Amino acid sequence: MENKKSLALPQGILIALTALCGSFALGFMLPINRDASNATSRQQVKSENIKATSVSLSRIKDFQGAMLATWEREAISKGVFHTVPKSFRGVTIKEAKLAANDKLIALTFDDGPWPSYTAQILDILKKNNIKATFFVVGQVLQNYPDLGKRIVTEGHIIGNHTWNHWYHFFNKQAAAVEIDRTADLIYKTTGTKTTLFRPPGGMLHNGLAAYAKSKDYTVVMWSADSIDYALPSPPTLVSRVVRQATPGGIVLLHDGGGPRKNTVAALPAMISKLRKKGYRFVTIPELLEHQEKQKKTVTAQNTK
Repeated sequence: MENKKSLALPQGILIALTALCGSFALGFMLPINRDASNATSRQQVKSENIKATSVSLSRIKDFQGAMLATWEREAISKGVFHTVPKSFRGVTIKEAKLAANDKLIALTFDDGPWPSYTAQILDILKKNNIKATFFVVGQVLQNYPDLGKRIVTEGHIIGNHTWNHWYHFFNKQAAAVEIDRTADLIYKTTGTKTTLFRPPGGMLHNGLAAYAKSKDYTVVMWSADSIDYALPSPPTLVSRVVRQATPGGIVLLHDGGGPRKNTVAALPAMISKLRKKGYRFVTIPELLEHQEKQKKTVTAQNTK
């Protein structure tokens, strides 16, 4: 028994030494294999992260699109969302191109909402069952939010007329502040989003219109200028607008930016005379939608 024990000890030591040597050998080999394995793992993880990010972004875009579609449907059902045909997005218009017998015309009001004048104009429009388009200035809307809400509540269209109504040149960042800030306030105040923009003073080359078009706004100019900002007499205002009226025309008036009592006084007679000439009053989106329908009708007839 004693001899067997003495033989067993060297065998155990030998086994231990063999295992130890194997461990050292494996230790020298493992760093090389570990680096290769880690590199492969990192590539796999990176690839999986990229795929996951792409899927996440795609899902976010899908979610945003679904939310926007849902919001638009709800807004349309409530009558607080109006858009224009895609062919008019990102372009400048002065009027709609309609047939001579399509006597539609749009009244537009700039620089409000203004105390007293906007409310009086809204009263006149309501009495005559007319919907108009109001291009509001952001900082003015901020001061008189209830008037902005009333414009939308009564079925009129609201458009973006910048935050400060300045005329100087704007780089892209400054133009974004002027337009985006106003758009945000319009939405927060009235619950509606607008696709219509009118540059202050009708200036098309100072950076504002370019930015608006890059954001898919329709830049709305005019075909009939009342020049009411020069404070002409009410009869002069009426005759000037009636003389310039054309089917598809856009009339420029002001409900803010200064004393507008002559504009208020001239409006009932202006409406009456235009109606006697066969004109019907519509909003800017309605005017452009009518042109689009007319164009499709003509195209369909020509293809028969």
